[in-house]
Formats: sequence, structure tokens, C-alpha cells
Amino acid sequence: MSVCIKDLIQNMNLVIGCPIGCSYCYARNNVRRFHMIDDFEKPEFFPNKLRLMDNQRPHNFLLTGMSDFAFWEPEWRDEVFDKMAQNPQHQYIFLTKRPETISFSTSLDNAWFGVTVTSSKEKGRIQAMKEHIHGGHYQVSFEPMFDEIGEVDFSGIEWIVIGTETGRRKGKSVSKPEWVWNLTDQAHALGIPVFMKEDLLPIMGEAQMVQELPLAFRRVLEEQATWQK
Repeated sequence: MSVCIKDLIQNMNLVIGCPIGCSYCYARNNVRRFHMIDDFEKPEFFPNKLRLMDNQRPHNFLLTGMSDFAFWEPEWRDEVFDKMAQNPQHQYIFLTKRPETISFSTSLDNAWFGVTVTSSKEKGRIQAMKEHIHGGHYQVSFEPMFDEIGEVDFSGIEWIVIGTETGRRKGKSVSKPEWVWNLTDQAHALGIPVFMKEDLLPIMGEAQMVQELPLAFRRVLEEQATWQK
């Protein structure tokens, strides 16, 4: 049975806000609805949340659920990665749509860096990520998709996530099964795990859902289970 990715990877919104202005941005709508910050286009850092990393029970954390890593101030990154080094029991995920603006490196093996690709013309973001971010692991998130992505250079990529647009936006894009299978087949040919997000369930059907995690993430969940017992 398919699962919600939020049950496997928890959000830790250390930074809230993003100036890109994507039409499909759920984070901007949530911030406005719940009045989290005054201006979503001006990211704000919440260092008090860093204490969440001190939890000795391991977690898979997404740190950019309401921000873009490209727009984190350098001092924010330094503080976050110092704290990550003190808490190697977790896996940490960072996503960006603007990898070409970043110059960053880390020696931490539990850091995962990903780019969001929503159309065939954005595939260059994958190479830009590898050129501008060094260290850790690389992943790609294809959500939402506005067209057939086509052939992708997945060299160096260790995980891909595929989804579709949610919500009720007028003219929203709905991923097509053939688009999903194109990416899945390419990744599987290279032994790369694929995770189809739960929002694809009505499109793909339960029997066709693929929900694979990297080994490091699976190990975190396995250890979590021992804590529950």
C-alpha cells in the first residue's frame, strides 16, 4: 500500500520564505493563511528550531519545505551545518530551483542536495547542481511536471522523487503516466531508487506505484522502529 512521503520524511522549516514566485507554490499560500512571516518573498531564519536536531531518535528531515536553499544566507547555512555535524544520526535534505546561484561544499555524508525540475527546459539544473554544490548526495525532484521531461543525465544522482501538482489552482498541471514511467525506467536502468509521491495514486493506480528510498533513509526508518518497540 502506498504511503505519504511525510510519514517517512519530516519537515523542519528552519527558513521560511522564497522570492522565486512559482504559481503553484503551496508554501506561500500556507504562510499567508497562517501568518507565519510578514513577507514570503523575504526569507526568515528561525534558529530556535535547531534544537529539533538534538533528538537522538534518527529522522529523515526535509529542511526546505517552505524555502529554497539558494536563498539561505551564508551565515544561516554555517549555523545549520555546524548543528548537523553534531547530529549525524539524521539524514538532511535540501532542495533548490536556482543551483546556478549557489557556491557550497560540505564534508558531511548525511546531507542530500536536490533540484526541482518541472519541465524539459529545466534539465540543466541537474548539471548546475553538481557544478555548484560539492559533497553529500544528489537527488532530483520532478514535481509538478508541465511536460514530458525526455532523456535525463542521471549520472551521480542517487534518488529521484516524482509527483504532480496538488490543490485547486486554475490551469494546474497533471502529470501523465507516460511521463512518470519515462523517468522511472531511466532511473531504474541505472539502479537509482524512485519514489512516486502519494498524489500520483489517482493517476498511476495502486498496483503501479513505486515508492523506493535510498539505503541511508531506510536505515533511519529501521532504527526508528526499534525505538518504538
